[in-house]
Amino acid sequence: MSYCCSSSSPLPLPLRRLRHRSPLPSPPKTLTITPRSSLSDPFVLEIAEKLEDSLSSSSPSIQSLPLQRLRDSSSHSLLSRSWPSSKDEPFRFTDTSFLKNSSILPAPTPSLPSLSLDSPSPNLISLVDGHFAPSLSRLSSLPAGAFAGSVSAVPPGPLYDRLLAALASAEEFQDRDLFWDLNGVGAPDIAVIYIPAGARVVDEPIHVRFCYSEGDEIGSQRLPVSNPRVLVVVEKGAELAIVEEHSGVGGSEERSYWANSVMEIVIEEGAKVSHSYVQRQSVNAAHIKWTFARQELSSSYELIEISTGGRLSRHNLHIQQLGPDTVTELAAFHVSQSNQTQDLHSRLILDHPRGYSRQLHKCIVSHSSGQAVFDGNIKVNRFAQQTDAGQLTRTLLLAPRATANVKPNLQIIADDVKCSHGAAISDLEEDQLFYFRARGVDLQTARDALVFSFGAEVMARIPFEAIRKSVTSQVKELIANI
Repeated sequence: MSYCCSSSSPLPLPLRRLRHRSPLPSPPKTLTITPRSSLSDPFVLEIAEKLEDSLSSSSPSIQSLPLQRLRDSSSHSLLSRSWPSSKDEPFRFTDTSFLKNSSILPAPTPSLPSLSLDSPSPNLISLVDGHFAPSLSRLSSLPAGAFAGSVSAVPPGPLYDRLLAALASAEEFQDRDLFWDLNGVGAPDIAVIYIPAGARVVDEPIHVRFCYSEGDEIGSQRLPVSNPRVLVVVEKGAELAIVEEHSGVGGSEERSYWANSVMEIVIEEGAKVSHSYVQRQSVNAAHIKWTFARQELSSSYELIEISTGGRLSRHNLHIQQLGPDTVTELAAFHVSQSNQTQDLHSRLILDHPRGYSRQLHKCIVSHSSGQAVFDGNIKVNRFAQQTDAGQLTRTLLLAPRATANVKPNLQIIADDVKCSHGAAISDLEEDQLFYFRARGVDLQTARDALVFSFGAEVMARIPFEAIRKSVTSQVKELIANI
């Protein structure tokens, strides 16, 4: 365990042209300029070119200005990206060789008529292999002025300009990485959720289903990749409840594929967002996700995260508090079984007075080949006086040689704060088991009850009963098979 305190743009050049173009002639009496492409990683560029080629016969949405700008920014950034290795600190404990050793191909446009999706909410947005699927979506209880759908369906006007501004500010995101940029190059669409000032979408949440229908048989070495992308904008004083769910469908429940998703969330002054994120994909899949949230003054953001699927599951979570009196609450529960890695890398930046944050991370590693990774960074900058920040990570290791690498990290520059963090890694305590055994409960039942209660604290915070019951049932089944 490691533990430390401490106006429109021109069309983008295709990536293939950026890679292969010749350097400009050097002026007299100057040094020769090395082409930027010489710094590129051939494997990364190969993936990016495949993604670009797969989108060349584009639908109208692909020609939209927001996607053009996104691809322009991402393709230029990719030229200096390299594939991560264990020598890179953010990936020190996260092995991505599963991806590197596969033949990565863009997932084809899905055949939607063969799919059938449902949701307990009347507000359902379906994205299949990164494509927004209107025929599998329904939005029957949105307030006046709200919008949910493809960015290509946004009419010109104030809303369109507002979305362009939100996307432009994300282009300046300094902590973006290779997977963020691959998503930008390969996203076939951008799904948009917009809640106008003062509106409320709480009692009936917007259920965003990320479905993956393209998968290959285990051992085939082929790995279809899809790049869904969602932009959420919640204006001043509005409230939004959103459920984000990732799963395989259409025979891909146990197949191999790579889901590489991005969700951007803009929360304006006094707005509130409740975000439930459930990841239960194939245990043979790769799931790499970015969540980037920006909170303005007096806003509130709550994230409840449940992750049980994926051979490699990594969540990159980045939150910026952009005003005073801002509240951020994060709770995550992961289950890592045989040959699974559950990885949460989070970064919360507090720049203004009276910020409040709480982060709870829990993980169960139930197999000797399972691994938990947590790298949580909370940075309290100079002007974030009177901040109240807390962070706690706890991991249960239920098998010999099960692994947990945790790094709670609290960086404090302000001098008037109340901050704390902690970490604990252990098996079940003998006195807890003894308490059950002394009352006539057999050992297996006692262990199952204690293991389930470990994660129940987080699952109970999911505010939507149907989703909470579904997740609880799945976790109970997983525990019964440990």
